[in-house]
Formats: sequence, C-alpha cells, structure tokens
Amino acid sequence: MHLDDMYERAEEYRAENAGIAHEVRVCMAASCQSSGAQPVLDALSERCEGGSCKVKGVGCMGLCSAGPLVAVTEVGEQGEDPAKDPILYREVSAADAPEILASVGKQPVERLRCPTDQPFFTRQQKIVLANAGIIDPDSFKGYVAAGGYFAMIQALTEMTPAEVLQEMTKSGLRGRGGGGYPTGLKWSTVAKMPPGQKYVICNADEGDPGAFMDRAILESDPHRVLEGMAIAAYAIGANKGYVYVRAEYPLAVERIEKAIRKAKRAGFMGNRIAETQFSFDVEIRLGAGAFVCGEETALMASIEGLRGQPRPRPPYPAQAGLWGYPTLINNVETFANVAPIIREGGDWFAGIGTERSKGTKVFALAGTIRNTGLIEVPMGTTLRDIIEVIGGGIPDGKAFKAVQTGGPSGGCLPATKLDIPVDYDSLRDLGTIMGSGGMIIMDEGSSMVDVARYFMEFCMSESCGKCVPCRTGTLQMHGLLDKIAKAQGSVQDLALLEELCDMVQATSLCGLGQTAPNPVLSTLRYFREEYEERLAAAQARVSA
Repeated sequence: MHLDDMYERAEEYRAENAGIAHEVRVCMAASCQSSGAQPVLDALSERCEGGSCKVKGVGCMGLCSAGPLVAVTEVGEQGEDPAKDPILYREVSAADAPEILASVGKQPVERLRCPTDQPFFTRQQKIVLANAGIIDPDSFKGYVAAGGYFAMIQALTEMTPAEVLQEMTKSGLRGRGGGGYPTGLKWSTVAKMPPGQKYVICNADEGDPGAFMDRAILESDPHRVLEGMAIAAYAIGANKGYVYVRAEYPLAVERIEKAIRKAKRAGFMGNRIAETQFSFDVEIRLGAGAFVCGEETALMASIEGLRGQPRPRPPYPAQAGLWGYPTLINNVETFANVAPIIREGGDWFAGIGTERSKGTKVFALAGTIRNTGLIEVPMGTTLRDIIEVIGGGIPDGKAFKAVQTGGPSGGCLPATKLDIPVDYDSLRDLGTIMGSGGMIIMDEGSSMVDVARYFMEFCMSESCGKCVPCRTGTLQMHGLLDKIAKAQGSVQDLALLEELCDMVQATSLCGLGQTAPNPVLSTLRYFREEYEERLAAAQARVSA
C-alpha cells in the first residue's frame, strides 16, 4: 500500500457522507456521560430523520464543566470548514433535542449557546487533541477520513527506521509522562540494541489526583495512539506492544479495544501491516489501581504478572526491560504526538514552544476554576494565561492562592509565580514539575499545610513498601504534618520534617519516593508562614 492508496481510501470514506450538510456532535467522553450525555444522544438520534443532517457521538470537547456538550457544525464535501466556528451548546438535556434539531441551519438556540470566541477556545493550539470532539472515536473510517494512518503508511513505505528516528530527534519532543526525557534519544537507544525481541509499551496508568489527560485522549482518539505506537515499533525494530491502562477507565479501555480490533480487521495492525513486511500486534493490560505502577519498572513487573514494584536501574528498560528484552515506554500523550510529527516533519513541531520544551502540552484544569476541563497550549504559555485567561480565573469573586502542578510528585506555586512560562525547566527551577499535565487550582480559602498533608497521605498509602526510605519516611512525614496541621507540632517537628524530606528525596528507590517530598518542600518554600502560624497556635495552647 502507498500513500496514494490511503488518499483514495480516505476519499471513499468521505464520500459515504456525501449530502450531509450539518453534523450534530454529542460529546460522549466520560465527563459528559456522567452529566447525562447518553440520553441526549439518544433523543437527538431518534428525532433526526436523516437527510442532510447527521447525529454522532464524539470525544472530549474540552469544557468539561459545561457538559453535556453538543456542537452543530456545517460540513461539506471536504469535511468541516475551519473558517466557520461550530455552534456549541452547553448543559444540554434530552428535552432540548427537538429545539436543537429544528434550529440546524437556522437561528441557534441562544439560551443553550456557549460562545466559542472566548479564550478557552481561541487561545488553544491543538495537535494531540486535533480530532477530539470532531471524529467518532469508535469509527475506523472516520479516523482515516481525517488523515489517520497516513503517517504510519508514510513511515513504512517511504522512510527507513533511521529516518523516522531522525525526525523524532529533530522535533525535540520530550516525554509527556512527567520525566521530560528526549523522545528521540530514548527511541534511538532501544533501536541500537541488537536485533531480536523488543517491546513497545504505552503507559496509560494515569494516577495523579485531578488528572484526566490520558483518559480523554484514549476516549477521543484511540487510533492516534495506536498509530504512534506502530511508528515507534517500526523505528526501533519491535513487533509487540502493550497498552497498560487503568481498570478504573472502562470507557477508555472499551474504545482502545475496539480500535485494536478494527485496525486489525483493516490490515493496519497484526501481520504484514498494509501489505508491507512490518508486523506489529498490540494487547491491553489492566492496572489494578496501584499508583506506583506508573513508574516504568513497576509497570513492567505488573505486565509480567508480578507484584508492581520498582527495581533499581541500571539496567534501564531500553537495555533490559519487559522479560529482559529492550523495551520502549512512553505515555499516551507522547505517542499521540508521533503521527503529526512524521506527517508534518520534525522542524514543524520544533517551531512550536520554547527552546528546550517543544510542541504543545495537554493540561487538565481542576479545582476552584471557572473552566474545568481539558486544554492544549504551546509550551511556554504562562501560568497566568492558563489559569486566568483560558481557565477563566477563580469563581465567586475569590482570590487565587496556589496551583499544584505535577500531581503528588509536583509542588504548589503562589500568585507571585503566575507569570512564569510553563515548560520543563522553568517549573523544575521553582521546585515543582510539569508531570503528566494535571493542574489543581486553589483559592484563598485553601490551607497549604492541609494540602501538603493530603498529598503526603496519598504517597504514604500508595508506597509499594519495597524500600525503607519511602515506606517509613512518608509515614513519618505524614505524622509530622498531621501534628502541625492540628496545631500540636513544635519547631523541632518542623526541623525533623525538613530533614526527612531531604532523606526520602535522596535515598528512595523510585520516582514515587524521590518526589513525594515536593508538595511539602514547595509549600514550605512559598507558604512557610502558614506552618509557623500552626506552630504558634500550638505554642499558645501549651502556654495557656
């Protein structure tokens, strides 16, 4: 198969919708489904009489706080016209279906309308989420019609593995799972291993509180992730892949399973993909809810049927990973960037973002913020733009206090740091990390001592217990934080807490323990007065 064949196939799929002038798209991601999107889709489908209007379920539209979301879009022979914004409706109910359908091609239903000229929509740049909210995630034909699998066929038929690696290196893409390791370098390391059995693993074990980026990508565009995995396998010489996904994501699991089946049926997965010599098969493995399995060596142990615990490195997975064979591990968002890079070129991707942090990043906005949901912005966008402009700021007239980035492994930043660019290096310099992209926004009513205690309790509970520093250190740190939070601590307790943070950070076996002190250290760095207030209250109680 050649690219010309792909163009023909895409045209055939687009031709199946000839005569459709408008699409009524219903967000069927988990967030909107939890708000009642299924009855809305059913009501619209039952009342739509066909003709020039089509109703379909799509992936995440981003503004999760306003679901169920419905978009009415004008389409033509070449698909959606990017010059014409869709009409977006928010908080739709099944009872609204007749009015929405009657308005198609006429005057919108103003009482339901959500303006799409607000910064939440206009300030984004979508690469990973380009298809989210547009295509039916269960439709193989819809993905191909939108340009899906073109990059894979291009790589297999027009590029050598070395040329694929060159484009990935040129792009400057860094791992979106939190570590920020250069993707091209990681791929090249595995590719240099002697020929033989190699594996590709997609890490979809998204465990950070408040994070839902990977879930939304899998629910919205599962074929994009599979295509990225296949290109990676071709580049490094692998023929087997695994998607390790949380069992708590049933909709994501269902959609990636369907995508694998349909891709195999179409000859785009399995043996001799697209009539080439390349073979690649993918299986799903469900995680049992252990946060530590987000760490790559613990994840591999879980796939092997062992207890999910990390092991010392070296050897690194690129050298001896799954069952002792060279293994490439990237997260969902990293793989979702691969096809656009191959299609558009590494230089194109490198032209977005900052000097050391290329491309865009998907963030999940949660907490006390008006526009809760999923966004994608260029690297280097400031925290202020993300929170106050795109996110809409803090509701109910309250003041911003802090943002937690990077989940339990990250830190809390105050209002004085809102103008820093969001990239790997800037966040690290401030004592936090980007992580996989979760952002929890807190208003003036939040206690940062309580926040640190909450995240330490999470890390303490999720520690696998293999190494003493993490197993006992997080327990002791949580106990000290609990004393301080209850105004029962002393100056000596605070000094011991800081000493424990340094010890756990320096001596833990894996990333869970090494980063567990981050929320404590960052709140001590920027909100130390709140700790001192609790200590003063404890001293006053003793004196009384």
